[in-house]
Amino acid sequence: MASITLSNLTKFFQKHCAVDHINLEVADGELIALLGPSGCGKTTTLRMLAGFFAPDEGQILVSDRLVSSPQKVVPPEKRNMSMIFQSYAIWPHKTVFENVVFGLELRNIGREQRQVQVNRALEIVHLGKLANRYPAELSGGQQQRVALARAIVVEPDIMLLDEPLSNLDASLRDEMRNEIRNLHNQTGLTTVYVTHDQREALVLADRIVVLCNGMIQQVGTAEEIYERPTTEFVGRFIGHCNVLSGTLLPSGQIKLAGGLFIVSDNLALGVTSGEEVAVMIRPHAISMSSIDVSADSSKTNCFMARVEDHLYYGESRNYTVRLENSDVRLNVTTAPHIFHAVGEQVYLKMSAQFCRVVPSSIKTTLPATQRSLPRVS
Repeated sequence: MASITLSNLTKFFQKHCAVDHINLEVADGELIALLGPSGCGKTTTLRMLAGFFAPDEGQILVSDRLVSSPQKVVPPEKRNMSMIFQSYAIWPHKTVFENVVFGLELRNIGREQRQVQVNRALEIVHLGKLANRYPAELSGGQQQRVALARAIVVEPDIMLLDEPLSNLDASLRDEMRNEIRNLHNQTGLTTVYVTHDQREALVLADRIVVLCNGMIQQVGTAEEIYERPTTEFVGRFIGHCNVLSGTLLPSGQIKLAGGLFIVSDNLALGVTSGEEVAVMIRPHAISMSSIDVSADSSKTNCFMARVEDHLYYGESRNYTVRLENSDVRLNVTTAPHIFHAVGEQVYLKMSAQFCRVVPSSIKTTLPATQRSLPRVS
């Protein structure tokens, strides 16, 4: 087992900065998800961890051992890490057993010990009875399990996974998510999991690292990332979220467009009075009713609106409403039995505790052509 430390890790491809001074600590036995849109730097980070790319700045430590820096890169085969790729990369002409045992043969492990380790790995991934089958005789989920067994059979210190479920259909992805989490619970391997699928990250990871433009936007548990985003990007990227632009007043109120005001009990760090801010609220956190909710309670965060659109999803309904005398539109999610017709006047209530206020946008970085390339000594 091993911990991982990334210190100012940076990678350029020509003039493009793919990874921009990342700092991250991964604890021994922790499962971390690197989450973000395409091109955010998550796979480049993983490949530097694996030893396929050398950093241009910064370093990677595994426990107290330096494995990557601009001056030194320990080869992948000497890092005691296993990597699972999106394509599985299993040999079609070899049986399940032969695919899994291959890494042990390279390490010159004795025959009896190889048999013990392969049998144990196949039992962990529920393939013990399929050892003599070929990949063409397996389902997509079973092929993914072969890749998992091959990764754990060599008893690595660290396991790296690069979008391992992207080739599976929706039902198999759900099943394999659970398998990977159970595998981690059984083995206790330090694991770095790359994905663009926020649901995978929320379900699987002990902590999530949200990346954008090569930089870390936020690190936290699933609850922290979802309930308390620290930037506008994180709020928009994770789940569905209403984002309202406004100005934070000295009174603590946020002035929205159209002369509307909203109050929040949930301010992110770095939010200062007088600045442009973004108010974020999840669609399911908005109460909607045909009855004027301000009649018997405080009028704080109570608004009149008109239904503009409605979608029925079976387990829920989603409404688009426009606040009265304003161009502000909100998405509201309700239980499936709550119905409001298009054009109907409704009343909204937003609890101050569920209104999250963050700086108006993520801090922008210089275009790649204006960033300083690392000096070559």
